[in-house]
Amino acid sequence: MSLDFSSVWQYWPFLWHGAVLTLQMTFLCLICGFVLGVILSLIKISKCAPLVWFGRFYTSIFRGTPLLVQLCIVHFGLPQLLGVTFTAVQSGILTFSLNSAAYVSEIFRGGIQAIDKGQYEAAASLGVSYRDMMKDIILPQAIKHVLPSLVNEAVALLKETSILSYIGAVELLRAADQITVMTYRFFEPYLVIAFIYYVFVMVLSTLAGRLERWVNRSDRVS
Repeated sequence: MSLDFSSVWQYWPFLWHGAVLTLQMTFLCLICGFVLGVILSLIKISKCAPLVWFGRFYTSIFRGTPLLVQLCIVHFGLPQLLGVTFTAVQSGILTFSLNSAAYVSEIFRGGIQAIDKGQYEAAASLGVSYRDMMKDIILPQAIKHVLPSLVNEAVALLKETSILSYIGAVELLRAADQITVMTYRFFEPYLVIAFIYYVFVMVLSTLAGRLERWVNRSDRVS
């Protein structure tokens, strides 16, 4: 059987809208997950036992259960429990952000704990408050240390958006599904979106590599 990509290209608007939604979901959830993850990492290294327990419990739940199950609980379960319905995109944003926060919190916790303890002691001896120490001294260094791990999380999140098709969101995989229904061809649409995902991942990795080199150069200059 010969390949016929013309049947795919005539439905390029489906792929375009799917790609746009995929990128929007990735970056929005990455930002939300980053913010929540940093807060959660600070909770887990705090000296308040109940907060530490909450942080560890939260992380264990979201890392220990399948993402698709979490998505189903949010999209199908919460409306039954709370009487509030979510669109597929809203459910995806909520689920992926909460899930990503669990992984980002562990990444940042490791990065923070990798900072030399002497810097904590020096800041304390100078009378720097804990809040200012974290904001101005510790977290900026931790970000540099964990940048490669954050890139890996972004790549994983980008690929995980494909499960949104399960609840009806028209991202790349769902767009390909729609094309297969209209053309009765399966190999070409899925091959095309695989290539699109690959390009996205390569671009993201390249940009992250340049950012990491820029950070390293700025450290040497300073």
